[in-house]
Amino acid sequence: MSETRFDLIVIGAGPGGYVAAIRAAQLGMSVACVEKRTTLGGTCLNVGCIPSKALLNASEHYADAAGGGLGELGIELGSVKLDLPKMMRGKDKIVDSLTTGIDFLFKKNKVTRLQGAARIDGAGKVTVTDGADAGSYEAERILIATGSHASSLPGIEIDETRIVSSTGALALPKVPKKLIVIGAGYIGLELGTVWARLGAEVEVIEFLPRILPGMDDEIAKKFTAMAKKQGLRFRLKTAVKSAKATKTGVSLTVEPAGGGDAETIKADVALVAVGRHPATDGLGLEEAGIALTERGRIKVDARFETSVEDVYAIGDVIDGPMLAHKAEEDGVAAVEMMAGHAGHVDYDLVPGIVYTAPEVATLGKSEEALKEAGIEYKKGSFPFSANSRARAQGHPDGFVKILADAGTDRVLGVHIIGHEAGTIIHECATAMAFGASSEDIARTCHGHPTLNEAVKEAALAVDGRAIHM
Repeated sequence: MSETRFDLIVIGAGPGGYVAAIRAAQLGMSVACVEKRTTLGGTCLNVGCIPSKALLNASEHYADAAGGGLGELGIELGSVKLDLPKMMRGKDKIVDSLTTGIDFLFKKNKVTRLQGAARIDGAGKVTVTDGADAGSYEAERILIATGSHASSLPGIEIDETRIVSSTGALALPKVPKKLIVIGAGYIGLELGTVWARLGAEVEVIEFLPRILPGMDDEIAKKFTAMAKKQGLRFRLKTAVKSAKATKTGVSLTVEPAGGGDAETIKADVALVAVGRHPATDGLGLEEAGIALTERGRIKVDARFETSVEDVYAIGDVIDGPMLAHKAEEDGVAAVEMMAGHAGHVDYDLVPGIVYTAPEVATLGKSEEALKEAGIEYKKGSFPFSANSRARAQGHPDGFVKILADAGTDRVLGVHIIGHEAGTIIHECATAMAFGASSEDIARTCHGHPTLNEAVKEAALAVDGRAIHM
């Protein structure tokens, strides 16, 4: 390659990195983006967000057909057969089309793609190894956007065959008779749901006394009940002490979280979904003098700059929720500030979404957080069972809950469980970004019949004046 010097080198081509690279190019910078994978898109597009949603969609259709759900609509089917290899090929086709789409966007915006593993070797210097574009490169600024890896537990070694991370769980060659999911967060519940729909017996083990840690407790309790009806089993307040792969499956040792008698559980496959940790190995952070937080993330200031001048970091490697859309916002804000523009990310308004059926979506403060902070609030809830569109679509489960400041009526949090909750929540994100009150939402005309009318009704309920309840 002839060009070796750039205004900006981005390390990592996941959602944060590739979006930052494109935005920087739009702002007139010469940009290179280094990615060790041969495909772009990072964990999210290759082995995370996108393939999991493809399987969630496909498995939901299969469950509707096989479970008789379509019969209620007057659609009678004969025997339904699962073709898992074909389902997996469909998932892979979606991933391929999106990753090659980023290649097109790089070319369109004149972003130079560098394939290989990157290491920071001093001020403005990046060495690329183990790839097609190995060599030394220089830049006025460097942006670290390397994302995260799946975490495990002591005594558990992930082999991606019997004991798998989310990566392995997205590519199982056959439906396991029994799947143990360790961890009841977003990833564990989504992938547990996929395999339960396809016929696996799924048991979710969680150390805490509830699922979806950090989400609103009322939402978590409601979802627990719904998931049990769908066949998921939960073993809460339980610690997994070890997991060993055998020739035929996995043997796990568990015990009560507070201590007690140990028990052995056997399964065909165990999915470890206990969180993620920053992917910073091999970057040369210590040698470069880049400071880390106590939790092992890269320490940055309000401009996303690290302790080393002109070296920046975004996304999963810094504090904040490890979500693709948060990384994208970080990336845009970081490069806009580099270019002298205003850049801002409101971390109170990063939606959290679980793409199960029904979906779960949360935004802003939970009731528990408001109580802990001593903030007085009002609450309005509205069930989808009273929403005409939800009933017409056959999705009456769940509700919308709006939390508003007791004095000012400003919306502080919105929590939704129901069909298309992840889409509905963004109306509330826009409203909250502009400081809306529940009265503002309540007085906004909503089309009929739509699921979003439940948001309007929940806003009316804050003041005790819901119409359809």
